[in-house]
Amino acid sequence: MKCTEVIRRLEVLAPPKFAEEWDNTGLLAGRSNKEIKKVYLAVDATDEIVEDAIELEADLLLTHHPLIFKPLKAVTEEHFVGRRVLRLLQADMCCYAMHTNFDVMGMADAAADELMLRNRQVLEVTYEDEISKEGIGRYGRLPRVMSLSECASYVKEVFRLPAVRVYGELEEKVEIAAVSPGSGSKAGAYALEMGADVLITGDIDHHTGIDLVAQGISVIDAGHYGLEKIFIPYMKDYFARNLPELKVECAPEMSPYTVL
Repeated sequence: MKCTEVIRRLEVLAPPKFAEEWDNTGLLAGRSNKEIKKVYLAVDATDEIVEDAIELEADLLLTHHPLIFKPLKAVTEEHFVGRRVLRLLQADMCCYAMHTNFDVMGMADAAADELMLRNRQVLEVTYEDEISKEGIGRYGRLPRVMSLSECASYVKEVFRLPAVRVYGELEEKVEIAAVSPGSGSKAGAYALEMGADVLITGDIDHHTGIDLVAQGISVIDAGHYGLEKIFIPYMKDYFARNLPELKVECAPEMSPYTVL
């Protein structure tokens, strides 16, 4: 199957029109007419991931985060991103990113599904037409009223996490939860507006955390990767159902940092 056809199928799931203007999604390296037989799924196109994909002889590296995010003035071995691009091109491998378009059309509901949120709605509307509203994150009712401490344990269990960071009183009762996978500092304002008791997200800094608590909402920081790693099983299932003729390999689940 040609890369163009694989892309067409991926863009049925997450059309590019749903990506934010500042984003860089789509085919970022490689030949659009490349024959695709094996796909390697990963959250980030790190040096290790690129080498793994080459070793496994993948034809397409499909990532959530873009390989190229900031503009490159040159593609050489002197720049760490340039080296990755060169390695991929030398291996005749394509690299495609599904970022904020997938956040809107896949990640948000997938995270809400994991948490079993009921009566869910879009947290931050980024796209609206006469038919629907779409956007980043979701909010809804947890399966039951629980303490913040219980909710933190629930998040750890659901997303298979060794630890989370919690801002707020641990015995406080929470029922309405907002979830925004990835970097959630901006999500706090939307969670407050929607009347959420707790925001489940990642990349919360010191001041954002304490300021949100002061405004009446607790925060569970599950990490950027901690929530967005669901991209891999989600897309593996999508390929199994929609492109079963392609072989799919998955990057191992591994946090980019270690807590000592």
